[in-house]
Amino acid sequence: MDWLTENYATIRCKERQISLRTPGRKPTNIHGIPMNQQTSIISALQATTMIRKGCLAYLVYLQGDDRKERKIEDVAVVRDFPDVFPDTLPGPPPKRQLEFVIDLEPGSAPVSKAPCRMAPKELEELKIQLQELLDLGFIRPSVSPWGAPVLFVKKKDGTLRMCIDYRELNKLTLKNKYPLPRIDDLFDQLRGAGVFSKIDLRSGYHQLKVRREDILKTAFRTRYGHYEFIVMSFGLTNAPAVFMDLMNRVFHPYLDKFVLVFIDDVLVYSKNEKEHEEHLMIALETLRAEKLYAKFSKCEFWLKEVNFLGHVVTAEGIRVDPAKVEAVQLWKAPKTPNEIQSFLGLAGYYRRFIEGFPKIARPLTQQLKKGIKINWTTECEASFQLLKKKLTTAPVLTVPEPGIDYVVYTDTSKVGLGYVLMQNGKVIAYASRQLRPHELNYPTHDLELAAVVHPLKIWRHHLYGARCEIFTDHKSLKYFFEQKDLNMRQRRWLELVKDYDCGINYHPGKANVVADALSRKDQPQLATFLTQEESLIREFSKMWLEVVRASETVEGKIAALVIVPDLRTRMIEGQRKDKALEKVRLRVREVEL
Repeated sequence: MDWLTENYATIRCKERQISLRTPGRKPTNIHGIPMNQQTSIISALQATTMIRKGCLAYLVYLQGDDRKERKIEDVAVVRDFPDVFPDTLPGPPPKRQLEFVIDLEPGSAPVSKAPCRMAPKELEELKIQLQELLDLGFIRPSVSPWGAPVLFVKKKDGTLRMCIDYRELNKLTLKNKYPLPRIDDLFDQLRGAGVFSKIDLRSGYHQLKVRREDILKTAFRTRYGHYEFIVMSFGLTNAPAVFMDLMNRVFHPYLDKFVLVFIDDVLVYSKNEKEHEEHLMIALETLRAEKLYAKFSKCEFWLKEVNFLGHVVTAEGIRVDPAKVEAVQLWKAPKTPNEIQSFLGLAGYYRRFIEGFPKIARPLTQQLKKGIKINWTTECEASFQLLKKKLTTAPVLTVPEPGIDYVVYTDTSKVGLGYVLMQNGKVIAYASRQLRPHELNYPTHDLELAAVVHPLKIWRHHLYGARCEIFTDHKSLKYFFEQKDLNMRQRRWLELVKDYDCGINYHPGKANVVADALSRKDQPQLATFLTQEESLIREFSKMWLEVVRASETVEGKIAALVIVPDLRTRMIEGQRKDKALEKVRLRVREVEL
């Protein structure tokens, strides 16, 4: 009010106007913006009804962002190599130390599939992307007897990515057994390092040519013509192994000195910043000399801590990523017989690795006797915590061995997904997560397929380039690689699965006790919401909305947002929709009249 008084302010509410008449100056009039519509507040039940009818709903959370966009000129050493980080690839790659080769099994005959039907929007996008690939010199018109169908996968930003369905070609291709390095050997090289940079190549596969006689095998058919790839394409079975071979050849003089390569991950490491300046310069000069190009937005430079191959590396040492065992470590104390039975099923599966298992588990097994009410004593809690510790340490949890196939067990439940990665009967990692709201509407087939795809993502550093057998209790997934008609979601997942050498097998649910237990832990709360603004929570409370906080990741909390009206509001809404009560109200009105 002091400020208004000093400036001789006059407020006219009806006209939405403030006049400032400071002595010696011209009057200043400030006009408010008239509102065309009044703000409406509706209940959660009304909102749910409107959404079901097709109305759009938006969740908006605003927060100040002081971060500045990274620029090449702001990064030491990197600023001297702008040509290594172009916005797009300049064209076909030069001749390199090796080419991409597609060797087929003896007696293989060309396979050609009819083009997939596409929506008008997909056809429009197909024209654009075909022209871009032609302009860059990555594809050319073809008369090959081979022909793979084209499909589109929706990316996170909503745009479409063209993918070639090379499933039939991959079946006939001899697998490249390029040796992958032992992960523990790689980490031995990182001991003592304190500064790191990660380099991600731009469309790395397109930076390697296909051998001339194999180009015809990459052919694909579209409504607008028959084309073939001159460069290595995504979706080809041996692409990861060949790409790693290329990167190892390029950086061979510096491997185990200050460069690590694992498939498409390139890590430059040094003891201090002075060394790192020299090492990073050598790495970028090597890329420049080989005419290999990186994507600046996906690279990270001058890091003091780096997440590499499922481990966190710092100058202090190397530790396992907590996510590797958090599915078990964060397991909440069971409250019902079913929850106790589920946990004991998981622990019992590895009882041969846990010395004295019957004695340790006895307090928990006592709670399962008929006629006994659960009494969670200190002995039960001690037993529960000790079993969790045993399950997340050696000899149950082990380091993977190269050259030995992996086994992944997956399972789904009404509340979540669970999986376990194993080798030689021992656990390498556990994982689980709750279902997101949109996943609750997935058909059973897609939900079980999600449980197959997710472990491939989180354990990529183990499974990429290695053979793995995935076991699920859903029989139809065995035939996923033979399916012809795929929805957009399945297409996206197929594109990811094609990069792995994996088989999908049926395993009865009763035998799959570990993944089953992981998928059923941690029942979701009634509602989950995240905000640091206490005032916003108070406003929701005034609107009779329940807000419950849960300890998950930021993305998970926002994704799992569910706002539920309180009992009073639900009763009012229910009474309004109750047809029997409506008849009673009509009778009362007739009597009153």
